[in-house]
Amino acid sequence: MKELVDRFLNYIYQKNSHSQDTVDSYRRDLEQLMQYLTSQGIDSFEKADRLVFLNFISTYQLENQAKPATIARKLSTYRSFYRYLNEYIGFEANPLEAIQVPNKKRKMPEFLFVNEIQYFLDSYNIEDPVQRRDQVLFTMMYACGLRVSEVCSLTWQSIDLNERIVRVWGKGSKERLVPFFQGFEEQLKAYKLAYWEKVAKDDHVFVNQKGQGFTSRGIQYLMQKHAQAIDMHMRVHPHMLRHSFATHLLDNGADIRLVQELLGHESLSTTQIYTHVSTKKLQEVYQKAHPLAAK
Repeated sequence: MKELVDRFLNYIYQKNSHSQDTVDSYRRDLEQLMQYLTSQGIDSFEKADRLVFLNFISTYQLENQAKPATIARKLSTYRSFYRYLNEYIGFEANPLEAIQVPNKKRKMPEFLFVNEIQYFLDSYNIEDPVQRRDQVLFTMMYACGLRVSEVCSLTWQSIDLNERIVRVWGKGSKERLVPFFQGFEEQLKAYKLAYWEKVAKDDHVFVNQKGQGFTSRGIQYLMQKHAQAIDMHMRVHPHMLRHSFATHLLDNGADIRLVQELLGHESLSTTQIYTHVSTKKLQEVYQKAHPLAAK
């Protein structure tokens, strides 16, 4: 079974523009399936019928309290895998054909209001080189709508300080160009002089105190730690800055197709969720804060 999984993952790697994140996600799902089949005494994917998959999904959902979105994603992996087995390996049956994907509600993205972001960024002491680094890092994420993985891999070679443009390699190694506001290039230069040139060991723009590029988890830790230090009283995560970028652009009249391009979304429907999120957030705040609404 492992040989077939490895062949499929290589196929996915080539098909998805060498996206290692996609391969890793498929690998986890398929390894869980293999473990279950082995526990049931099944030594071949051909022997896994519809009933086996229904029991597997039911068991996984119960043991992990998995949400419908997680189950839907796993089923998508297994459908792709069996289509590969049908087309390239010669399997005749596909046990996933008759299994319905559970309905999943699309989660509204969490974002910060402009004043909350301003408070977060202004609270750094830029006389401290490390704090200056963190302020520039999170400003970059908000100014350009970057995913945390994108800011981790960002290099100086990808930034044009004169044109104020960042060249970003997003999901599936797809390239996009994102501008940043006038004056931020000076913040980048000041950070580079005060911190980066003294510790960096490679061309990554944002590096830790060992001079090495950050991990996504490292950036998450920095953001949450600072939010706690300034008493923001909320759980924050780096992707909130990307959500805020999109929401604030649309709130201020930006064309949705432009925002789609800046975010690197393939489908316009992915971007459209941001057209509703502000109203929802305002309603939540109103319900909690207004004396009459709270009764």
